[in-house]
Amino acid sequence: MPTVDDILEHIGEFNFFQKQTFFLLCLLSAAFTPIYVGIVFLGFTPDHRCRSPGVAELSRRCGWSLAEELNYTVPGPGPEGQCLRYKVDWNQSALSCLDPLAGLAANGSALPLGPCVQGWVYDTSGSSIVTEFNLVCADSWMLDLFQSAVNVGFFIGSMSIGYIADRFGRKLCLLITILINASSGVLMAISPNYTWMLIFRLIQGLVSKAGWLIGYILITEFVGLRYRRTVGIVYQVAFTVGLLVLAGVAYALPHWRWLQLTVTLPNFCFLLYYWCVPESPRWLISQNKNAKAMKIIKHIAKKNGKPLPGSLQGLIMHMGLAGSNIYLDFFYSALVEFPAAFLIILTIDRIGRRYPWAISNMVAGAACLASVFIPEDLHWLRVTAACLGRMGITMAYEMVCLVNAELYPTFIRNLGVLVCSSMCDVGGILTPFLVYRLTDIWHELPLVVFAVVGLIAGGLVLLLPETKGRTLPETIEEVENMKRSGTNKEKMIYIEVKKLDTPLN
Repeated sequence: MPTVDDILEHIGEFNFFQKQTFFLLCLLSAAFTPIYVGIVFLGFTPDHRCRSPGVAELSRRCGWSLAEELNYTVPGPGPEGQCLRYKVDWNQSALSCLDPLAGLAANGSALPLGPCVQGWVYDTSGSSIVTEFNLVCADSWMLDLFQSAVNVGFFIGSMSIGYIADRFGRKLCLLITILINASSGVLMAISPNYTWMLIFRLIQGLVSKAGWLIGYILITEFVGLRYRRTVGIVYQVAFTVGLLVLAGVAYALPHWRWLQLTVTLPNFCFLLYYWCVPESPRWLISQNKNAKAMKIIKHIAKKNGKPLPGSLQGLIMHMGLAGSNIYLDFFYSALVEFPAAFLIILTIDRIGRRYPWAISNMVAGAACLASVFIPEDLHWLRVTAACLGRMGITMAYEMVCLVNAELYPTFIRNLGVLVCSSMCDVGGILTPFLVYRLTDIWHELPLVVFAVVGLIAGGLVLLLPETKGRTLPETIEEVENMKRSGTNKEKMIYIEVKKLDTPLN
C-alpha cells in the first residue's frame, strides 16, 4: 500500500493547495510573537523616582530644569533614587532654591530616607503594565510573575493540548486554541487590575504555544519529504517577521492596552480562514480513518491540478534591558534571525541535523560568554558577539521544532513535540527571574547562565539520531530503527548484483 509521501510525490509535494495552507499558517506563526516576547514592550520599565508632594510646585517656583530637580530632591542614581525618598515636607516655604536641603541637615546623606508612599513618577510618554500597576521596587517581582505565568501556561498546555490534538485531530485543536487565545487577549487588554490581567495572560499561555506548534505540525504533514524541511524553517521565519512588525506596532502604540488589543484582534480573522483548512491526512490514516483521508487527498490533488494514483526569550528580554532605544534594538536583533534561517536551509540537507544543531548551541553559548569579557568601549566587537549569539540561539530554536517533528510517529507526534517543548517552558518560567533579578547583582550575570546552558545543550544534541532524508515515522518501530541504522551503518555489506543481458526462459 502506498504511503502518504508516495501519493504526495505524485500529486504534488508543494503545489497550490499546500502553498495556500502554508501561507495561512505562517500568519499564525507571526501572530504568536507578541505573546512569546511581548513582555519587552508590555512590561517596559522606564526610569522612575518617588512621587513627592510639593516637589513639582517647588520646581516651578524655582525655575529648575529636570536635571536640577533630580539633583536637589532625589537621594541618588540607581535603586536608591528609584525606590527611596527624603522624608522632607517639600511644601515648606523656607526651602531655598539654591540648596533646599542645606538647612535640614549638615549633608544630604544624614537626611532620613523612606519608601515611596505616594507612588512614582515615570519618565515616559507612554504606558506599560509596570507604570500602570507600579510593578517596581518591592513589587518588581510581580513583573517576573507576569511573564512566568505565560510560560506556566505553555508548560501545562503543551502536554494537555498535545494529547487532545493526537486524539481528536489537528484542525479542531487549532480552531479552539485560536478562539481562546483571541478572547483572553482582548480580556487582558481591558483588565481592571493586575490579578485579572495575570489570569488572562496565563490562559493565553495555555493555548497559544500549543496552537503555534499544531500549525507547524499540520503544515509538515501536508507537504512531501523534499519540502518538509523548507516549510518548517520558513514557518519559523514568519515568527521573525512578526518580531519586526511587533517593533513597528509597539513604536506607533506606546500604550500597552492599545498595543495588546491591536496584536490580538487579527486572531479572530484567522478563525474564518482556518475553518477551511482540512484535517491532516496523515493523522486520519493513523486513526484508521483511511476513507476520509483519501477524500482529503483527492481535494489536495484537485487543488494542485494533479491526478490521484491507485518540532529565546532570555536573550531578547536581556536585550530589552540593555538597549538605549528599545524599538531599534529589538528591530535590529530580529534581522539577525534571517541569515540564521538561511544557514539552516543551506546546511541541514548537506551536513545533516545533528552537527549544525550542536554547533549553533555552542556558538550561542560561546558568544554569550565572550560578551561578558568584552569592554564597553569595543562596541563593534560587542555587537558582533551579540549577533553571533542571537544567530546561534535562533538556529538552535528553529531546529528543535524541525527535528522533534521528525523523531515522533504520527499518532503521538503532537504530544511528543509539545511535551518536549514543555521542557523549554520550564526554562521560560525561570527566565524572567534570572534576567530581571540577576541583572541587579551583575548586569552580565544572565549571559553567563545562558552560556553554560548553551554549551551543555550543544554536547547533548550529539546523542540524538540523525533524521536527514528520512520520511516521517508512522510507528514506534520506525523511530527505534533510526538509531539502529545510524549505529550499524558502517557494518553493512553491499553486494553488487549484475543484471543479465538476456531474459531467462
